[in-house]
Amino acid sequence: MIRVLIAEDQALVLGALAALLKLEPDLDVVGCARNGREALDLCVSLAPDIVLTDIEMPQMTGLELAAALAAQKLACRVIIVTTFARSGYLRRALDAGVRGYLLKDAPADALAAAIRSVHAGGRAVAPELALEDWRGRVDPLTERERQVLRLAGEGKSSAEIAKSIHLSEGTVRNYLSEAISKCDAANRIDAFRLARDAGWL
Repeated sequence: MIRVLIAEDQALVLGALAALLKLEPDLDVVGCARNGREALDLCVSLAPDIVLTDIEMPQMTGLELAAALAAQKLACRVIIVTTFARSGYLRRALDAGVRGYLLKDAPADALAAAIRSVHAGGRAVAPELALEDWRGRVDPLTERERQVLRLAGEGKSSAEIAKSIHLSEGTVRNYLSEAISKCDAANRIDAFRLARDAGWL
């Protein structure tokens, strides 16, 4: 049996995924989590073979969860199941050690097949995303530029950003200027929108 943990913050989607996978004779849903932090704790205690996770979740994103699992050298393999069909997200997921990336509108048998493939040591990426990844721009942002741009997108001023991440206001302005330039944007809000739409945030 392949032991599967599901991390999904939308209750309806979580229930549907669990119900679908329980129909498969070789898959055992051993746990469900409503946020990334709970998923990490369950991975430590339950040691699943596969973790199915969304990207956007409270407390810890799916990408942060994948990175945390890799850092703790836990053996479970991660498959992202999301609505975000963006090459930037796919590239960041692969960099975080994710072994599969599927869209939520994929057929149920494709999800089960992906779980089996990843469990056997392979990869599983939605075909339309694999094609888009070849065409997409490479994420030009550093992690710090990404962090500063996210906060700017929340409407925070340079001073507020500086205070929240313990940098000088001048340094924050430099990071924002770099991010705006790399995104070929008119201003910080435009850069946030472009980076978000590309899947870089």
